Amino acid sequence: MTDTSQGSVLLSIEASIARICFNRPDALNAIDVTTAIAFRDAVQAASADAQVRVIVLSGAGRAFVAGGDLAYFRAAGDQAPQAARTLIEPIHAAIAGLAAAPQPVLASLHGAVAGAGMSIALAADLAIAADDTVFNMAYAKVANSPDCSASWSLPRLVGLRKAMEIILLSDSLDAAEALRLGLVNKLVPGATLAAETTKLARRLADSAPLAMRSIKRLLRESGSRGLQEQLDAEAAQFASNAGSADFLEALEAFFGKRKPHFEGR
Repeated sequence: MTDTSQGSVLLSIEASIARICFNRPDALNAIDVTTAIAFRDAVQAASADAQVRVIVLSGAGRAFVAGGDLAYFRAAGDQAPQAARTLIEPIHAAIAGLAAAPQPVLASLHGAVAGAGMSIALAADLAIAADDTVFNMAYAKVANSPDCSASWSLPRLVGLRKAMEIILLSDSLDAAEALRLGLVNKLVPGATLAAETTKLARRLADSAPLAMRSIKRLLRESGSRGLQEQLDAEAAQFASNAGSADFLEALEAFFGKRKPHFEGR
């Protein structure tokens, strides 16, 4: 087990599940530079670990992430443009790292999911949320525009017109509306969020790692390909996976009417 138990971002790895937890509960996990750097480093460490089969994102205390640390920008004064770049560079590296990670990324959401916090949630591959979670893009309220890939992720999830509404108006969305729009995959009572997150993470971790990797890559790259190019990529990936020990194990388990055990090879 790997456990980084101090700092503004906690990383623990156990039983093939990497957990990255934002840990500034007194600030509702608002992201400052230290947190952005720690998040980037945790993503790099988790995604590079061959034993990790799923990455879970969560927040300590009463919120997932309430956005960027506005006090940091206020203190920067007329140096705010450079301060913004200093903060955004590592957190954008983390977002890119999540997209490129071979493992599926699961966001576990509760409380306030706002600004950069909502952007990070949208960047995950799957999301589970407490049924009292509140979402708000919030950027327009502080006279700015999205970062952390929200302007890329949100239109792909809800369409351009709805994305314009969500970002321009910055109205709060309750959990039920987030589920209806496809911003999250599942709602659960807050008291069971941790257990339900672990159950879903375990299900992903127990799946065939090569298949999980292939599915994620194919879906994430599909938007930049034409149909024939995507068909070619699908054929190449399926054929490659068909030569794996996990594929053979899946076939034997199917015909043997037993649960398969995948080793990622």
